[in-house]
Amino acid sequence: MKKILISSVLTTLLASSLFAKDISSYEYAALKSSTDVKSALSSNGFNVVGEYDAMGNPNYHVVAFTCPTMTNAASKEERGFAGVQKVLVDKQDNKLVFTNPEYFMRAFLQGDFKEESAEKINSKLAAAFGKMTLSPDALEDDDIEGYHFMMGMPYYEDMIEIGKGGDLLAKLKKNAGKNLVFELKLKNSTLVGVAMPTEKGEASYLPKIRGEKHAAFLPYMILIEDNKAKIMHPKYALSIAFPKLSMGEFMTISSTPDDIEEYMTALVTK
Repeated sequence: MKKILISSVLTTLLASSLFAKDISSYEYAALKSSTDVKSALSSNGFNVVGEYDAMGNPNYHVVAFTCPTMTNAASKEERGFAGVQKVLVDKQDNKLVFTNPEYFMRAFLQGDFKEESAEKINSKLAAAFGKMTLSPDALEDDDIEGYHFMMGMPYYEDMIEIGKGGDLLAKLKKNAGKNLVFELKLKNSTLVGVAMPTEKGEASYLPKIRGEKHAAFLPYMILIEDNKAKIMHPKYALSIAFPKLSMGEFMTISSTPDDIEEYMTALVTK
């Protein structure tokens, strides 16, 4: 009986690994100017919601965009982070770098993810920008929903509440000022992207992990819902954005999660 049970478990594990597929975190396309990127997005059913120079560097210009497929999926509770995708106009490496909708929607929608939605978005992106190539940074599809960097590290659902009250958005807009990159109204929430141009911000931590070419995950986002402001735990957000990050590389930015939380909290509490 014991041998039969072990055999059954091994068979299940083997079948799971055979049918699992790698999902790349980013997709690459031929370089276009930011003006042409915005035009191509608009012409193919997307709405550009904001843009900025990541790390304050014009060689790494990020454009955030959305569409009804994204906003409808993101309108459920704690799913708002899936409301946008982003593209990096990387003048340094002469290419466009897109957040892969299938990867990030799997992560941020969790059990509400629908593969056909991601396929629809990717088809529209391919129509706008041509054939995409996939980044080597990837996770297996069945590992993304329950992803965490390692034992004891946060999951997607381990969000941090950074403020509460009825005036959170007003405070955030006032305090962020020109660093507010986008504001997206969803059905019952608001998703905001905020630049972090501080001494301990993007320009400080990204180069330490050689993350400039995947700065498409920026700007960092705040979700305001039910009079609460939440961020993804930075230890989760950074590691899901860089799935091949080693422990040694993570340790070089060990203070960054606290720095991000402190900065974002100040935006909604002062």
